Amino acid sequence: MGARKVNRSAEKRHRQNLKARARNRIYRGMVRSAMKKVKSETNPEKALSLIPWAYSVIDKVCAKGVIHKNAAARYKSRLMKAIHNLSAVKGT
Repeated sequence: MGARKVNRSAEKRHRQNLKARARNRIYRGMVRSAMKKVKSETNPEKALSLIPWAYSVIDKVCAKGVIHKNAAARYKSRLMKAIHNLSAVKGT
């Protein structure tokens, strides 16, 4: 746990922060896993079919306040850009 806090409210905030941190780590991991799964897909059609699921994960984590809405938009943009690049490579 860390150093002993000076007052009760500080101790409570510390406990709450530890719980929130653990919860947020799980949610951020879900986003990273979803993005990794889409980006690692070599078939453009399969990757495109995973997009709604990945977007849903990103939007849910954003709604919980774990990531900022601009970060969520950036992640979604990068996923789609990766799929377009994959389609371009497969097409040529």
